[in-house]
Amino acid sequence: MKSFIEKMKEIWAIPELKNRILLTLGLLAVYRFGSFVILPGIDTAEIQKQLSSGGEDGPGLLDLLNTFSGGAFFNAAVFALGIMPYISASIIVQLLGFAIPYFQKLQKDGEAGQRRLNQITRYITIAITLVQGSAYLNYMHASFPEAISSDVGLPIFWFSNIIILTAGTVFCMWLGERITDKGIGNGISLLITAGIIATLPQAFVGEMNLKFSAMAGGPVIFIVELALFALVVLASVALVQAVRKIQIKFAKHMIGRTDGASRIAAMGGQSGLDHIPIKLNAAGVMPIIFAQALMFVPGAIAGFLGAPAGADTIWGQLADFTSIPYNVLFFFLVVIFTYVYTALIVNPQQHADQLKRQNAFIPNVKSGADTVEHIDKVASRVTLPGSIALGAIAILPGIAAGILQIDLGFAIFFGGTSLLIMVAVVLDTLQQIEGHLAMNSYGGFIQGGRLRGRRENPAVDATPTTENPAS
Repeated sequence: MKSFIEKMKEIWAIPELKNRILLTLGLLAVYRFGSFVILPGIDTAEIQKQLSSGGEDGPGLLDLLNTFSGGAFFNAAVFALGIMPYISASIIVQLLGFAIPYFQKLQKDGEAGQRRLNQITRYITIAITLVQGSAYLNYMHASFPEAISSDVGLPIFWFSNIIILTAGTVFCMWLGERITDKGIGNGISLLITAGIIATLPQAFVGEMNLKFSAMAGGPVIFIVELALFALVVLASVALVQAVRKIQIKFAKHMIGRTDGASRIAAMGGQSGLDHIPIKLNAAGVMPIIFAQALMFVPGAIAGFLGAPAGADTIWGQLADFTSIPYNVLFFFLVVIFTYVYTALIVNPQQHADQLKRQNAFIPNVKSGADTVEHIDKVASRVTLPGSIALGAIAILPGIAAGILQIDLGFAIFFGGTSLLIMVAVVLDTLQQIEGHLAMNSYGGFIQGGRLRGRRENPAVDATPTTENPAS
């Protein structure tokens, strides 16, 4: 605790870092405020009444969206869609960069290309929001008809609320960009994390009340659940930070003396061994997102074909994330997508070219094709345990809710996308804060040393005296 207080004092003593953190917290507070501003013509009390009485279907994608938006989805707030359309647009642009030469060129054009990609992402975000906003209002009208005010005509209701939802998402996008530019951490990721963390206290209290009720396990089971949750968080931290280091050496190069002397010095490019880091989970949460999107295809097909979707049918089981068929299929999809996405973002040829430019090599491996093959082999071997671990964490919420009988709201935090996002964003933000602290400490050390030197030796720039001819 003392170390934490000292660290906070160090942070508060740096004006720039303090202002960045305060700005970030202020913009996050604005984002959370927007999650409680209700769309016109919707009675959110009626929605909550139907949800509490079981009027909404079982667990699924909508619960996850509600978690990501910090409860704004079922609050029918202006930020109901949150930042998710922007995330979808970013994924689309990233995938286009792998397939279309124009986007590949923009990715290589430096800052100008990045600005153009950001602009394209914004346009795609607006298009996605218009579609998703219409689908959201259709879902609200179909699932909660009593919550829709009859005083407003449907055309006006739809048109105005689609515009408001689109404006809300664009405003969230702007908040995220401002946090990234003027605050601390990645703004878009912090908005998602803020929404996820906002629902954690309510889920925690709900699970505690459930376990402390009669015939529900009592405090002992609740403490065991907290211990399991802590272990899952530790495992997620290990998965995010774990890397496999491929050791490299820098070749020695000959440097001739400028005075014409015959002595040639053999100088090492860098002392010791460096390494190429290959992350255990290079794909991040993208495989879970892709796999989760595919898991809702069976339900859509069943609805299109008019097939029964009861709990005892295969369609019903594939729509229930606590069922065995769902989790088995979901696990294998996560493993497959981990390999696919890792192959897209880990480029052994690029690493080999970088080593060649730096006059470096992997010990006992020939440069060129052998280096590419070695890096690819190491990446493939690392991806196997990484994909299995990612798949296991992805299905933990289903296991927690289905087998351990943990409340749905709390079970979502036992793994999956929400937990991995929280862990990755918190670690990244802490690293940026540490970077600011290190930069300030280094700058202060240099400045202080220079000032001390001038005070202790005011003639440091003057002609050396005879008392110290070697100065």
